[in-house]
Amino acid sequence: MHEILTLQLGQRANYLATHFWNLQESYFTYNGEEQSPVDHDIHFRPGIGADGGETYTPRTLIYDLKGAFGTLRKNNALYELAEDSAPGQGLWDGKELIQRLDPIPQSEYQKSLDQGTVAPRLSSETVRFWSDYNRVFYHPRSIVQLNDYELNSSIMPFEDWSLGEELFNDLDKEHDLLDRDVRPFAEECDQLRALQIFTGSDDAWGGFAARYIDRLVDEYGKKAVLVWAIEDGKRVHQTTKIKREINKARSLFAISPQATMYTPILDPPTRLPGSVHLNSHSEWYTSALVSMAMESMTLPTRLRPYQHFESLLAGDDSMRRIFELQASITLPKEADNTSKPTRASKVESSEPGSSKVKTKFDLDFTYDNPDSDSSHIFNQLQVLRGDEPEEDDASPEEDLGMLRKMRLYSSEPMFHRLHTPLHYPILDSFPNDLLTVPLPGQKVNVVAALTASTRTAQKVKGLEAVAGRVIGVDERENLVNGLGEIRELYETGWMSESDFDD
Repeated sequence: MHEILTLQLGQRANYLATHFWNLQESYFTYNGEEQSPVDHDIHFRPGIGADGGETYTPRTLIYDLKGAFGTLRKNNALYELAEDSAPGQGLWDGKELIQRLDPIPQSEYQKSLDQGTVAPRLSSETVRFWSDYNRVFYHPRSIVQLNDYELNSSIMPFEDWSLGEELFNDLDKEHDLLDRDVRPFAEECDQLRALQIFTGSDDAWGGFAARYIDRLVDEYGKKAVLVWAIEDGKRVHQTTKIKREINKARSLFAISPQATMYTPILDPPTRLPGSVHLNSHSEWYTSALVSMAMESMTLPTRLRPYQHFESLLAGDDSMRRIFELQASITLPKEADNTSKPTRASKVESSEPGSSKVKTKFDLDFTYDNPDSDSSHIFNQLQVLRGDEPEEDDASPEEDLGMLRKMRLYSSEPMFHRLHTPLHYPILDSFPNDLLTVPLPGQKVNVVAALTASTRTAQKVKGLEAVAGRVIGVDERENLVNGLGEIRELYETGWMSESDFDD
């Protein structure tokens, strides 16, 4: 078994992760149906409910601020105990005055799920919290509310990177978060394979995640750490923009050297194709679009034929760990076009001299500069889900290590492509008008890619410039020098001494 433990840190992370878990739930098969190609044991854990029955819940930890969970309760229908509703009398035998906040009314969508009826159509007005479109039950240990800060507070906004750092240090000193939260889930695993982390990176959650990952790497140093660093892509005032750029710089400097994969995600992306209708003011919409690329990209980690996803990300030298997330969405072929048999999932590695590396995608979730043709690509991993690609390429039989050496010698990019016939399903928890094209069978093809290229050097250079102007003297040298070392990994060619001095 190769289990993956997920951590969700913050509001934006939980919006994206909720779409992710809804999709995993949709892959389950029942009543003698054909076995799903997805191995559910990778992300789900068996357990025992309050009534002694077997349960199957996500292997995840969900952190968010006070007021951010909406109607989601720590003890759900699987784990609710009868005595919880009637707490016993303590030492005080006098009169009690209990004050409770008015409960948040449950959404009609959640009521329909509880009653087993047809779910009503969701909209940006009816989705108030990420829990409003959640379709799965979580274990009570998965829900961790941080009461020190309140969601969307104007008095104590959770925005400065150092606030998240301080909050983690305080909580860890008081509770030891690894012992309290992580270890119970990790010890249930037969062979823990990776830690998947959803987090905001341009606010205080970046600082919280950085210190959390420090502890995780110390404890589980040999496990892969896959980080999805979510950034707010909406336009804001210049002062707020500079603060967010500094937060991004700190997150990149603190997290990317320790992670197996660090993928910045603009939520929402800057450029959209005509087939996408996006309500940029609704995190439900924007996170749904991101989930199409992110969930497709990680699909190889949970397919039944075990895929060495982390080794494919490593490239030639395992030094470049910052990746760009890109995707294109197409409609599936007509249902009656079944003359070509469907093949099982497979990995292809391009031969030296081939030109399978893509630079044109409809959606770029990482950088807003469109000049991708002039960039040099070091490594690209593609995932094609849905219909078979037009070209019928046979996977080469040569040794992967020899292919890497030949590409390195020829200064060619590393490339791997995986195809799976499993389409991306459009669920009722998904915005129904996000895609403006008709959807036969409520499913689409997705081509997603993770790319390491010289565009990262340009982005890091911009963060260096902002940090050099704004950061205080005591932190500036360490941060700017660290970003410079990261930038050099994504540059090609030789730099003269005069350029270096400048």
